[in-house]
Amino acid sequence: MRYKMTRKGLVIGVSLFHLFTFSPLSAQEHSKYIQAVDEYRPAPGQFVNDAPEYEEGDTEADMIRKCNERVAGLGPLDAHIVALGGWGGYITFHFDHPIANIPGQRDFAVWGNAYQEMRHLVFGGMNEAGIVMVSKDDNGNGLPDDQWYEISGSCDVDSTGKVTYGYEITYQRNPMNDIPWIDNQGNSGTIDRNHYHEQEYFPLWLTDDELTFRGTRLPDNMQNLSDQVDESWSPYYYVLLGFRYGYADNLPNFTDDADATSYNTEGCGIDISWAVDEQRQPVSLDHIDFVRVYTGLNQKCPQPDWWGETSTEFLCAEDLHLEASLDAIRQATGIQPPRSVERGAWSENTPAYDLLGRHINISPSSLLPPHSSSSPSHSSKKTIIISNGKKYLSK
Repeated sequence: MRYKMTRKGLVIGVSLFHLFTFSPLSAQEHSKYIQAVDEYRPAPGQFVNDAPEYEEGDTEADMIRKCNERVAGLGPLDAHIVALGGWGGYITFHFDHPIANIPGQRDFAVWGNAYQEMRHLVFGGMNEAGIVMVSKDDNGNGLPDDQWYEISGSCDVDSTGKVTYGYEITYQRNPMNDIPWIDNQGNSGTIDRNHYHEQEYFPLWLTDDELTFRGTRLPDNMQNLSDQVDESWSPYYYVLLGFRYGYADNLPNFTDDADATSYNTEGCGIDISWAVDEQRQPVSLDHIDFVRVYTGLNQKCPQPDWWGETSTEFLCAEDLHLEASLDAIRQATGIQPPRSVERGAWSENTPAYDLLGRHINISPSSLLPPHSSSSPSHSSKKTIIISNGKKYLSK
């Protein structure tokens, strides 16, 4: 069951999955960081089974739990990276509230571990861009199983003709050896092992012998600048160029490495208004409930044991306007903090529902007096009920 009301031109459908968390709708009760990881399915890579660490017997649920331990509720100074592996590997997550699309603003940021190369010869240096996708919980079941939309980043305008849409790749399990892949463009290759990472590179908790991913492949961004640095400083100098905007793990988290408060919200921020459908046409989304990030590059360093494959690392994500998101929900739905009701304002015929969307009969005598605490945490016997798009407390 969903409540869908129009206020001031904004329409937001909120599932009871989210209504349960709105108690009350205040920034003090909600986090700007992600609440939980929903899915974790990396492609093979040198950091897979290591970040997070696979232990014998771990299931997919165990690995998702380990992802949550690394990123849930944490900011970029406290979180730990989750490796997505080669092209297509992904992670899906949600916040404890929908993120509103505020016109003219970056709505949320995806933090990674990109950095500027030390010689400042190019824009970027270690930029392993990941594609960002967003989705609304249209069916109201609290699961990331509705339509997904891709965030159209700068490559769509800066690299016309070089982006591969409708790309597909399949990786083949090959224990403790290079992992072979083929794509739908007639190409093949391998994810190569190196001596720095000695664990298995294929996700060990998955039973599939093949992994297939589909999506958008960004243009290769690796450059060899070895001839521009002194060999005594480094025998090789490969860099990954940065893209201007619209991707994860693409630009540094901070604009000033010496200032831990200089968050790069412009470079790492995502505007929901950039979302496009499968035909690359803009879509109008008033808010989003789920975010997915997947590795957008399929390339590897030609120098053995130097960098290996390009793989997006996910650190965490953040609602860049928490109060504005909550206010937009509040205005659009009429949902307010739980309240007590004057008993004379309630009748036996007043429609009411529980948090699972089931119709219930509430007797006026069961409503809490108007001076009772409005916080359900003060008594385990208090129950939240929904009526006319508002939440109330009953005994």
